[in-house]
Amino acid sequence: MSLQAVRDSAYTLAGDLAVEVIETSSLGDRSYLATDGEVAVVVDPQRDVDRILTLAGRLDVRITLVLETHVHNDYVSGGLELARLTGADYGLAAADEVPFTRTPLSDGEVVELSDRMQVRALATPGHTFHHLSYALEGVDGAVGVFTGGSLLYGTTGRTDLAGQQHSEKLARHQHASAHKLGALLPDGAQVWPTHGFGSFCSAAAVSEGSGTIGQQHRSNPALTLAESEFVEQTLSGLDVYPAYYAHMGVLNTTGPEPLDLRSPARATPEELAQRLERGEWVVDLRSRKAYVTSHLASTVSLGLDGPMVTWLGWMIDWGAPIVLLGDSPEQVERAQRELARIGIDTFSGTAVGRPRELATEAGQLRSIASASFADLARHLSSGSPPSSQAPTSEHEHYPAPDVVLDVRTNNEWNSAHIDGAVHIPLYALRDRLHEIPPGAVWVHCGSGYRSATAASILEGKGRTVVLLDDAFGSAEQSGVPLVGRA
Repeated sequence: MSLQAVRDSAYTLAGDLAVEVIETSSLGDRSYLATDGEVAVVVDPQRDVDRILTLAGRLDVRITLVLETHVHNDYVSGGLELARLTGADYGLAAADEVPFTRTPLSDGEVVELSDRMQVRALATPGHTFHHLSYALEGVDGAVGVFTGGSLLYGTTGRTDLAGQQHSEKLARHQHASAHKLGALLPDGAQVWPTHGFGSFCSAAAVSEGSGTIGQQHRSNPALTLAESEFVEQTLSGLDVYPAYYAHMGVLNTTGPEPLDLRSPARATPEELAQRLERGEWVVDLRSRKAYVTSHLASTVSLGLDGPMVTWLGWMIDWGAPIVLLGDSPEQVERAQRELARIGIDTFSGTAVGRPRELATEAGQLRSIASASFADLARHLSSGSPPSSQAPTSEHEHYPAPDVVLDVRTNNEWNSAHIDGAVHIPLYALRDRLHEIPPGAVWVHCGSGYRSATAASILEGKGRTVVLLDDAFGSAEQSGVPLVGRA
């Protein structure tokens, strides 16, 4: 069993049955394998099914059923390929029209896996029109439910993925579906959602790491609020979602191609320089700490220590050439796997090494200054025009701020933001660079990850930039003036 599979698998007891969690933290999703010790059902598998096959092999169980709760919008499913490789039945909602062979399932339909384990399909529209949840039942009844994008921990799946025109109708369906699950299942039944662990498919942040139906009765707005209040709250909290979602549903409906993780061609330093000159995406996968210290000019910082796949998939023009740059072959291989999960399979090249090893000349090497919110507060409180401000200590090696740029999402900005800051969400930055006033730009996000990406883009366009590598939660206590929604 691979180390990655060991890290991604978490064991949970469910009566006489066992449920394994296969975590895909980079996308905020979970897949599941439930077994009675001999046969197994897999729910909502990611595209890289080798993780699941390895897990099944370690447990010495046979996968006989693969289920999808819905046609996914945030990743490419591995369900069709997993069913092909194992000979398992592939269950989807009967109402979903697809060109490949599957087992169509409808509300209330039961699939028996053994005399000790069965799953019951439950229609739970809301996240999508044809969404199904699956109750896992043992000899003593239901022990849990795989809820996909329906009932999540303290929230529900978003309701606008089928189009804004359907979001209110689906929000009402989502409320009814949550109450249906709450009424049909015992309070002690476990809730196993697919989304809600950082995925943009959730309507709001999850409130807890695990839960039962009884806990959701007490904490989930879908079960504590009246329909009208729930719908209003859900719709008001919806923000934009990643642009690559537009491609996922199409891929999953037509049937994804088998995954190919063979290594792309290695690019020489000269080829790297040519691709950078052409303006291609050369993605630096190292941590932002390493990036700001030294990097190749015009590369984009998207470290594997954060949600690289989400932000790259959101910002690129779909199908644009990409070069993956890492400090080890393992780093590049991991990025390739993560990007394959959203259907990015083709790369124009890869490169491995430190920046000075990949540069064709010393002039290619760059560094970016970084600062804290405490540093920003000192500048903002000095009362002098930015152009006249000098570093406040001999240890500061950055220009004073002419512009403070906030690259967080709309919801984050509305919650609280720095007085006088310019707001351009990271996903829109490349198209709105002209809106940033002249001068030195101090850029921040919620933690430093997105602002590092923004800083790399700004630097590549010739702007003077300082990375605020700090948690936004410390801004106010550092003395930075904040304003919020009225």
